[in-house]
Amino acid sequence: MSDRQHHRPMRPGGDFFAGVLGGTDPALVTEAAERAAVLLVRGARGSDDPAVADRILHLAETEGIETIAEVWSGAPADTLAGCLWRLFLLRSWVHADPLGVAREYDAGRRAAPVAQVVAGVADPPGPEELRAMVDQVLRGIASSDFADVLFRAAAFARVVATGRAGLVEPSDAQVRRMLVLSEQLEAAGHEELVRPLS
Repeated sequence: MSDRQHHRPMRPGGDFFAGVLGGTDPALVTEAAERAAVLLVRGARGSDDPAVADRILHLAETEGIETIAEVWSGAPADTLAGCLWRLFLLRSWVHADPLGVAREYDAGRRAAPVAQVVAGVADPPGPEELRAMVDQVLRGIASSDFADVLFRAAAFARVVATGRAGLVEPSDAQVRRMLVLSEQLEAAGHEELVRPLS
């Protein structure tokens, strides 16, 4: 038997947790992220001002993709915040590497003809055409059905994933990431079709 004495666990008083330094409550961040996304998507749809679509399109440039990531990147894919994060990430990637994206898209478009039609990229799909398409998709947040925006982005990502799979350079992980992005956006599009307008 041990000589060690056992003590009752200490019960912190009411001031204990107030004195603990920490970050913002993750639940509050999640709630704020979703509220901001709902206001952005639902509010933009209610506006007839074409400048609203431009402000949405350039949100990542004016606020910084890092700021958007801080708010939306942890949101589940089936939430509006998660959808917006994926859309802005997709746009940032296309604008950062339009030649690479054009090469991957071109490699996949023959193997995924239905997705190519849904994505709505001009033929031939050069860098400028892809930038224009992804910008048009994001402008759709304000001007069209949000489910259509998600389906177009999902189709685009599917064509790119198909193209990546046929090229030598991308790794399996890069192909899977783009395929998962496509599947998440498509699933969110289906969710959006049944989501009540609030």
